[in-house]
Amino acid sequence: MSNSSEEVVNSKPRRRSRIREGHENTILRAAEHLFSLNGYNGTALETIAEKAGMSKQNLIYYFSSKEVLYQQVLKNILDMWVEKMALLDQLGENPKEMLRNYIRGKVELSRSNPEASKVFAIEIINGAPYLKEYLKSHLTPALDADVKLVRKWIAEGVMDDVDPYHLFFMIWSSTQTYADFSSQISISLGKEKLQDDDFDNATEFLTHLVIKGLGMK
Repeated sequence: MSNSSEEVVNSKPRRRSRIREGHENTILRAAEHLFSLNGYNGTALETIAEKAGMSKQNLIYYFSSKEVLYQQVLKNILDMWVEKMALLDQLGENPKEMLRNYIRGKVELSRSNPEASKVFAIEIINGAPYLKEYLKSHLTPALDADVKLVRKWIAEGVMDDVDPYHLFFMIWSSTQTYADFSSQISISLGKEKLQDDDFDNATEFLTHLVIKGLGMK
């Protein structure tokens, strides 16, 4: 009897935690969508609540202000990118394979998470007022580790002597443009929206460009 009671008692916090997590995820998805369309200043908390299917007061129970919610959206985006997109963590038996997988992963993020990329882009264009310190503490160390790896490959004669930082800036901008400027690209291609084969073609082209540009055979 006591074991059964303990199981019931112990299950309640887990159940409440799952419910809370579900509501928070719903709010975060709604906020990301609206922030990607209108930016921080152009998005009202009431609009996010309506999009999430709840009252403003209920939303505030989970996120005390629009700023807190916005910062969480940004944190989730950056955490996803840092976790998935470190060159150092890419699979591959040689630098060329690792770079190919890195570029493929970046294009895939633009395909699968275009709204996240747009939220990030708007924040950066505005000078990263809410993200500056988080960029310094999370993105910069990951980038520095990748730069160190590229410099090692250069020292080993695997690739041309290029500026590693500008290599990453170029890869970031060229892959994220398929999310941030997808409308421009789709109009240029005469399509209503980009298709999977467009992202595949982008991956192949950018990989070819980078590999050749680095003097790798």
